[in-house]
Amino acid sequence: MIPQLFVESIDLGDGRNITIETGRLAKQADGSVVVRIGKTVILGTVVSSRKASPGIDFLPLTVDYREKFAAAGRFPGGFFKREARPSDNEVLTMRLVDRVLRPLFPDDYHAEVQVMIQLMSYDEDVMPDALAGLAASAALALSDIPFETLISEARVGRIDGKFIINPSRAQLALSDIDMMIGASMDSIAMVEGEMKEISEAEMLEAIKFAHEHIKNQIAAQLRLQAAFGKKEVRTYEGEREDEAIYAKVKDASYDKIYAIASKGSSKQERTASFAEVKEEVKALFTEEELAANGDLVSKYFYKTNKEAVRNVTLDLGTRLDGRKTTEIRSIWSEVDYLPSVHGSALFTRGETQALATATLGTSREANQIDSPSEQGEEKFYLHYNFPPFSTGEARPLRGTSRREVGHGNLAQRALKNMIPTDCPYTIRVVSEVLESNGSSSMATVCAGTLALMDAGIQMIRPVSGIAMGLITDGERFAVLSDILGDEDHLGDMDFKVTGTSVGITACQMDIKIDGLKYEIMEAALAQARDGRLHILGKLIETLAEPKADVKAYAPKIITRRIPNAFIGALIGPGGKVIQELQKTTGTTIVINEDPTTEEGVIEILGTDPAGIEAVLAKIKSITFKPQMNEAYDVKVIKMLDFGAVVEYLEAPGNEVLLHVSELAWERTENVSDVVKMGDVFQVKYLGMDPKTRKEKVSRKALLPRPPREERKE
Repeated sequence: MIPQLFVESIDLGDGRNITIETGRLAKQADGSVVVRIGKTVILGTVVSSRKASPGIDFLPLTVDYREKFAAAGRFPGGFFKREARPSDNEVLTMRLVDRVLRPLFPDDYHAEVQVMIQLMSYDEDVMPDALAGLAASAALALSDIPFETLISEARVGRIDGKFIINPSRAQLALSDIDMMIGASMDSIAMVEGEMKEISEAEMLEAIKFAHEHIKNQIAAQLRLQAAFGKKEVRTYEGEREDEAIYAKVKDASYDKIYAIASKGSSKQERTASFAEVKEEVKALFTEEELAANGDLVSKYFYKTNKEAVRNVTLDLGTRLDGRKTTEIRSIWSEVDYLPSVHGSALFTRGETQALATATLGTSREANQIDSPSEQGEEKFYLHYNFPPFSTGEARPLRGTSRREVGHGNLAQRALKNMIPTDCPYTIRVVSEVLESNGSSSMATVCAGTLALMDAGIQMIRPVSGIAMGLITDGERFAVLSDILGDEDHLGDMDFKVTGTSVGITACQMDIKIDGLKYEIMEAALAQARDGRLHILGKLIETLAEPKADVKAYAPKIITRRIPNAFIGALIGPGGKVIQELQKTTGTTIVINEDPTTEEGVIEILGTDPAGIEAVLAKIKSITFKPQMNEAYDVKVIKMLDFGAVVEYLEAPGNEVLLHVSELAWERTENVSDVVKMGDVFQVKYLGMDPKTRKEKVSRKALLPRPPREERKE
């Protein structure tokens, strides 16, 4: 018997519909849904353990998003034809969903939760990552897992001034906005995206547009929940509480913490001072009490610490390091720090420092993207590394983390639209975070800008970035510019904004509270603009404009286009010509075909100008095509009984036969009577000889024609 199917539809307002269905697939999961639009099908499931593992004092939430190659009718690449570790795009989608869901579980719910979202069928006109949040929330809506409020996510684009919800990849290529918004019915929870220098007002307008569509998606989830039958929320064992211990910890520590937080200090000094207070609090309890309730003492100390630090900012308008809410930490930077790289820059803001390098290459070094939902390449890409010593820690290295992928992607999106479209290089920027106390991703943007300019990349405009924070008690609020790590951890918002002097290029915002008002968001954006323009001014003080050329030891790249018919001659039999040319000139030569123009695009990369010129001369020689009735300088390179083989001086290696009959107007018995090896003179190009079907040139055609009686017969 086929189980009953429950379906709800969401009208996107442009003829497209999203459907959410449940009741037939993955019924042993706590909640499962199938989301469809066009030919795209996504399966979302959620399962949570019934009990928390002993000693766990946090939410062990795992959000997993995977795209199956079969969904697009393709085989996985590589030797083993099986999906392996997640791609960067899959990791980024996991982060988008995780950041919205995580704050919405009860604070005392510590049972393991696993959300799995799988792309089962792919439609090239649908970008599936925009549906992942909807699938996750709908699965939670049908489960008995405790969850505060339903959410959804949507992508917004804009073409010719008109907003589009969940645009296709083709539409996105024409859009000046690519933003993903996550929200509940009442408030925005997450924003991430890239823009082509839009204003703060335009960004808010885009967020509001997406929010209206998200409300429709949440309404559909509620209808599906009602039709399927809302489950009673499971009971679970919450955190242990003891009001007496809390009162004792707070009474002993609040004023001391408040005093430390209000005097302004460095991260190390502050950490040490807080640790001393904690030891004093612990000393108020016996060893037996700590053995029984030590976890509660630590929890209540953290709770008191958070309350005191937040109140310092709300009461006094000052912060942990003594700054005002709008004040930016001291900044210094320098370029050309590393002597052997193509471009480098060191950027330091307070206790955060990033060292960025830029490396230039050909299209052969492009980053290849091969996933079920996207194939292509990136000619500009950025990698972000966050070693443990940057925060004074010693911990195991376990490969690239999701955080590193996400921060690198944000910085890449911030910078990429400022790389000119005619830039011939493939560019890789790497950011090594050397110190971290707040917003190393924004330091990466600043260091990356300087490294690119140092490398001689003619950026359209330099880009800076700033991280904003928020502290609110529901009535009062303070927006913080250039947040510290502690302010990120203890605050209510992390809002990163990057941009040029013209407008915003990228953003990432996570909200940790319900009901953030648009007025606060607007204030944060205005304050962020002032901050990033201040930082931009500091960058320009270090390097006002891109260096005029790449460094002497960095490769220069020259591109040429040739008709496809000449590509084979340049490559040669078995690649012999191009391999020998690269060897003798010390260059790298890459040939790509442009199907739109039926031309070959030749990239010549080298550090020696003479070598590059030699390659250009060879290309000119191969593609040389003499014009009818034009005169050309030639050199005799071979003597024959019936003529001389001559080489065009402007195209070495390009040879043609000068027949004996075309040497002179007089009858020529011996070729050597008129020309000799090495002679240089001009010939006239006469096109194809209809008899021999070979190219014909003439020396005599450029000589005065003598009277008939003077000619030798």
